[in-house]
Amino acid sequence: MTDGPIAVVVSEADRASEHIAERLLADGDWETHDDDTRPPATGGGTVHRSTDTHVPLELRTFESLHLDIDRPAAAFDADPRVVVFASRHSGDTGRLLTCHFTGNFGDAEYGGTDRSFAPAAPGVQRDLVAAFDAYAPDDYGVAVECTHHGPTDVSVPSIFAELGSDESAWDDPAGATAVAQAIRSLATDAVTGAPATAAVGETPRHLLGVGGGHYAPRFERVLRETAWGVGHVASTWQLSELGDPADHVDTLERAVAATDAVAVLAGQDGDDAAAALAEAGVRVVSETWVRAVGDRPLALVEACESALCPVAEGLRFGAVCDPEFESVTLPTELLAAVRRVDPEATRQAVFDRAVAVVTEENGNRVGDRAAFPVSDGDGSAPAEDSPPAAYDAVVDALVKRLRGAHDTVERREESVVVERATFDPAAARTLDVPEGPKFGKLADGQPVTVDGETIHPETVQRRDRETFPI
Repeated sequence: MTDGPIAVVVSEADRASEHIAERLLADGDWETHDDDTRPPATGGGTVHRSTDTHVPLELRTFESLHLDIDRPAAAFDADPRVVVFASRHSGDTGRLLTCHFTGNFGDAEYGGTDRSFAPAAPGVQRDLVAAFDAYAPDDYGVAVECTHHGPTDVSVPSIFAELGSDESAWDDPAGATAVAQAIRSLATDAVTGAPATAAVGETPRHLLGVGGGHYAPRFERVLRETAWGVGHVASTWQLSELGDPADHVDTLERAVAATDAVAVLAGQDGDDAAAALAEAGVRVVSETWVRAVGDRPLALVEACESALCPVAEGLRFGAVCDPEFESVTLPTELLAAVRRVDPEATRQAVFDRAVAVVTEENGNRVGDRAAFPVSDGDGSAPAEDSPPAAYDAVVDALVKRLRGAHDTVERREESVVVERATFDPAAARTLDVPEGPKFGKLADGQPVTVDGETIHPETVQRRDRETFPI
C-alpha cells in the first residue's frame, strides 16, 4: 500500500455523486488548491484535501460519468492507496447503499476494456460495508454487488460507493450523508484493507466469487462474518457474458490476479467456472472451509490438512495455534463415555487444547484423531515416545467430567477404569420385589417395602466396571 491519499472521484454527470461530495466537504476540515496542470474536466481545477483525518482524503471532480473515466488515479497528487468512486446506484431495489468493484467478464458495454478488471480492494469493501451498516438511515438497505462495468484502467485498488436506487434517493440528504460518512471513515480509521489482510508475512485472505445473483448475499455474508474478504464477483449473468469458462479461463485468471485471491468460492451456477479455475491450478474452497480456517495461518492449515484430513472430510481447528504439533490418536471409547454424560464437555476438552481435530457429523462430534502442540507450554518437549502434554490434559479433563457421574474413576498408565453401582434386577427378584414401580424406585436409589420389610437400594446393587484405553 502506498503512502498516498484516499482518492475520492466525483462526477459532474452524476447528481448523487455531487450530492455525496457536498455532504463530505461539509464535514471536517479541508484545504483547497487549484490544479492548473490538468483541465477541470479531468480532475484539475479546485482540489480538496482533508487535514483532520489520519489518512488524507483527496477529492477531485471529473466531467464524465465514472465508468468513462480513464486512469483516474493519475489525476491525484500522489499515487492513491485506494480510489473511491462516489456514485449513484440505479435499480428497482428501494433505497440502498451499495459497493462493488469494476471490470468486465465479457464485452465492455459500459466502460472499460473487454475481459479486464481494475484492482479490487477487499479490505476496503469490508470497511465500507461496516460503515454503511453504521450510518445507513432506517429506510436504507446495504448490499454488495457483482463486478459489472468500467472503468478497468485503474492502476491502484478501487471501489464504487453508491447511493441508490432512484432520483428521490440521489437527492436525499440523509442517504448522501451516510455515504459521505462511510467514505470518511476509511480515512479516519486508517485501515483501508487491513481487516481482509492476514498477518505480516501471510498471503491476503481474498477470495474470487463466481456464480449467484447481481447482488451477492453469499459473498457478503463471508466478508461480514469471517476473516476473509471477497474481491471480484462473477455473477451468473456475468458468466453468461464470459461464455464457456473452459474457453475463457484466462479471463477468470485475470479476475483472480486483480483480486489478489488465494482461492475461488462458488455460488449458485458457479461450479463450471470454479472447475475451470481448478483445472488451471487455482484452489477452489467451500464456505465451510472459509469459516473453519478463519484467521489461522494458511501454512498451518495446509500442514494440518496434510497430517490429518481435509476440511471437506471433517477437519476443524482448535483454540491452539502452534505450527509445531503432533498427530495423536484419541481415546475414542473414553470420549464416547463422556459424551453420554456431557456432549459439550467432550468437545470442549479436546478443542480447547488442540491445534486441529478430525470431526464427524458436520463438525459437531469429535472423531478419532487430533493435532496437539508438541511443547508442554513452558517451551519443553515431552519425553521420547510420550504423548504431548496437551493430550494428557485432555484425558484429565475427560476423567474429571466422568467423576461426577460414577462412583470411582481411576486413571492408570494406559487406561481409565470406571466403577459404578447399578441396580441388579436379579438380586431384587431374589428378595421377592415385584417388577414394576418398585423396581423403578430401587433403580432411582429409593427404598421400597415388600411384605412389611424395607429393602434399601444398596441391597440390590452390583458393581459395574468399564475400562477405557488411553
